[in-house]
Amino acid sequence: MLDEESFLFFTDRALDGMTAILAGLGDELANTRPDLPGANSPYAIVNHCLGVIAAWAGQVVAGRSVHRDREAEFTASGPVAPLLDRVARAREQLRADVAGAEFDAPPRGEVPDKYAGTPVGRRQGAALVHVYEELAQHHGQLELTRDVLLASARS
Repeated sequence: MLDEESFLFFTDRALDGMTAILAGLGDELANTRPDLPGANSPYAIVNHCLGVIAAWAGQVVAGRSVHRDREAEFTASGPVAPLLDRVARAREQLRADVAGAEFDAPPRGEVPDKYAGTPVGRRQGAALVHVYEELAQHHGQLELTRDVLLASARS
C-alpha cells in the first residue's frame, strides 16, 4: 500500500538526482538540446516535471486550480539557480499536498480527459503514483541527456 513516507522517499530521490544533474551541468549545458530528433534540454525536462507536480499533486489531488502550458514547459530556458529554487518550492508544496491526500479517495480536482477512466483519474493515490512515474521516467531521461551532452562537449 502506498503511504506518504514511501511516496516522498522515492520522489525525493528522483528530484535529488535531477537537481544534482542540473547543478553539475551549469547554465550553458542545462539549456542545450542534444543533437537528437525531438530531444529536450535538461532545463526543459525539469521544468516539465514541475508542471507535472503542480497539475497532478496540486490540481488533481489537492484540488487547486492550476494554469499549465504543457507545450511551453518544453521550450523553457534560463539560469539553473532559479530553477533549483523552484524545485525546492515545488518539493515543499508536494509534501503539503501529499500530507493532505486521501489515497483511496477520488480526486479533488479536475482530471485530464485522457485519464478520466483510468486508475490515475479515479483515486488520489493513483494520481500520486503518476507523479512518481513521471519523475522517475524523466530522471532517467535527464541522466541520458546529461551523458550525451557531456560526451558531445568533450569531442
